[in-house]
Amino acid sequence: MIRMDIKGKRIILGSASPRRKELLAGLDIDFEVDTRNDFEERFSPDTPHDMIPEVLSEGKSYGFHRPLGEDEILITSDTLVLCGNRVMGKPHSREEALDMLRHLSAREHKVITAVTVRDCSHCHTVSDTAYVHFKELSESEMEYYVDTYKPFDKAGAYGIQEWIGYIGIGKIEGSYFTIMGMPVHLVYQELKHFIG
Repeated sequence: MIRMDIKGKRIILGSASPRRKELLAGLDIDFEVDTRNDFEERFSPDTPHDMIPEVLSEGKSYGFHRPLGEDEILITSDTLVLCGNRVMGKPHSREEALDMLRHLSAREHKVITAVTVRDCSHCHTVSDTAYVHFKELSESEMEYYVDTYKPFDKAGAYGIQEWIGYIGIGKIEGSYFTIMGMPVHLVYQELKHFIG
């Protein structure tokens, strides 16, 4: 396979997530990280749950701290965990993280990740959904995970690539990378389209 020719474009990842940085690097393209942003992560209460990541991803894109140059392409993203009708973003405390994990235990949930790719004249947002099946987690397993890994920067209070994913996840349907926080197969397609 031939490495993608970005034709002199500057690719900017507008995310502080080390996982998104790692996943984008896996596409073997050069990029820089710039997380300066004025967007407040809010959405209307009547936003359909499946659309929340798209709304937030686009908001992050348009909240970028400066206009994009003609040679620049910005990538932003947002991930949401949906279990039943409960929307789970990032936990703000140990107790909230444990409460989320208790809710996920022995259940299936959806992970929805949206990605927005934008240049100075075009913007396109795509999203991908994966399904995750957790085994029943004991209280001691949940406490060990939260206290050791401190998953406060992760939607749903867990990272599939960490200890709890090793011991707790019995089945996934969809892209592992979508669950990690970036559907890189879609990012690759979008970049090819934007670069032309």
